[in-house]
Amino acid sequence: MPPRSTKRKSAPPNSSSVTSSDGRSVSSKAKTKGMEKVDRLFHTYANSSLNMIDPDGIEALCSDLGVDYTDVRILMFAWKLKAEKQGYFTLDEWQTGLKALGVDSLSKLKKALTELENEVMEPSNYNNFYSYAFRYCLTEEKQKSVDIESICELLNLVLGAQFRSQVDLLIEYLKVQNDYKVINLDQWVQFLRFCQEISFPDLENYDADQAWPLILDNFVEWMREKHKC
Repeated sequence: MPPRSTKRKSAPPNSSSVTSSDGRSVSSKAKTKGMEKVDRLFHTYANSSLNMIDPDGIEALCSDLGVDYTDVRILMFAWKLKAEKQGYFTLDEWQTGLKALGVDSLSKLKKALTELENEVMEPSNYNNFYSYAFRYCLTEEKQKSVDIESICELLNLVLGAQFRSQVDLLIEYLKVQNDYKVINLDQWVQFLRFCQEISFPDLENYDADQAWPLILDNFVEWMREKHKC
């Protein structure tokens, strides 16, 4: 029997380093192919003169996904893409978002929207998404507030499913009050805190001394007066 070799056997090649006949790694080629599919899907909906998916492209995408243009999942999708401009997706945003979702086709994206909804609803993500929804509505440079009509639509879209009673009455109040024409980010964030923390509709644990914004103090006062009638 020959003596055992004292040399260590070299490890088998890692799958990530296996090369094809053209010298490129197999995994690298797979990633490139996947990104090409992502890019082709982008250009299916992109405005070629802008090199962006514009509102018409998003509407066409929604139609192919079988999702309404105003569905909250489209806002969640924009959040996942980290889209900066309302109604527009850049190629970089598209690539980043689809890579994060792990999809490269329309059918996979359609399935991913349901999973994305579950991801957004996780407490660790929801506050971020909620704040993003407000910032996404800032369509002008240096804009820091959103008009009441748009806020009412956004409240219904983002919070309506979870806090139907609170949202309906808050929207009713916002439409009849005359003190505020716009809402800022701090007020928007406090709307969520109010829905999450305050007993409703009795409002028993609402304390105006706990640094609530004045608009919510006024809303609570309006609610209490409404219940007296």
